[in-house]
Amino acid sequence: MKVLWRSGNAAVCLASPDLAKRDKRNMSYFTYVLKSQKNGDFYVGSAENVSIRLARHNNGEVRSTKGYRPWQLLESHSFETRSEAVQYERFLKNHQQKEILKNKYGAVVK
Repeated sequence: MKVLWRSGNAAVCLASPDLAKRDKRNMSYFTYVLKSQKNGDFYVGSAENVSIRLARHNNGEVRSTKGYRPWQLLESHSFETRSEAVQYERFLKNHQQKEILKNKYGAVVK
């Protein structure tokens, strides 16, 4: 790394262009659908890591889903950017898509 500026113990460094490219290529974002084993409701969300997010749902760390544990992962979709994942999450949460998920899995979508 090349140091651009230094003052006392602080320094500003320029990261390698290869490092920046590698990080972006390996980044994935997901939209996921969960089903409550308690009451059969669905939850649609997005995250960088679905398994960690599912564990947070099942550990009661997500306020909106805490009372409906345990949760089962039904499906997930991978996207290159966070905005694409959030856009698809919103699409799944619209009224028409909620009905499609309800018909596909047989419960209410939250």
